[in-house]
Amino acid sequence: MATILVVDDSKFERDALRKMLEEAGHQVVGEAEDGVEAYLQYLRLQPDLVTMDVEMPRMDGIRALRKILYHFTDAKIVMISGNTERGSVMRSIWLGAKNFIVKPVASAKLNQIIDSVLGGGNKKTSSAPQ
Repeated sequence: MATILVVDDSKFERDALRKMLEEAGHQVVGEAEDGVEAYLQYLRLQPDLVTMDVEMPRMDGIRALRKILYHFTDAKIVMISGNTERGSVMRSIWLGAKNFIVKPVASAKLNQIIDSVLGGGNKKTSSAPQ
């Protein structure tokens, strides 16, 4: 099973995602409530996958996605948002997100997407300073 970093500014949403992921056998190795924290946690943990909310304070999910992928080109990030605006979805995918889930998140859909994203392997390469 995969190691996962859960990023969302809502504690309720993080707890719900953690529960769904752990019930599916994944290990949630960290949580972050904004993009700045997400990047720092990614550097430290280098998880197999990140679930990333789009709208967050300090640094939104789109900026965090770009920053993580700039340093870790093979990072697997699945964006999650209540905003169904086509522009947000398309921009996330164009920037390198592996998929986009609209809130509220259904457990079956979440696990189907994670299985699909991780199907190609879990290895990453880093160009970030050590």
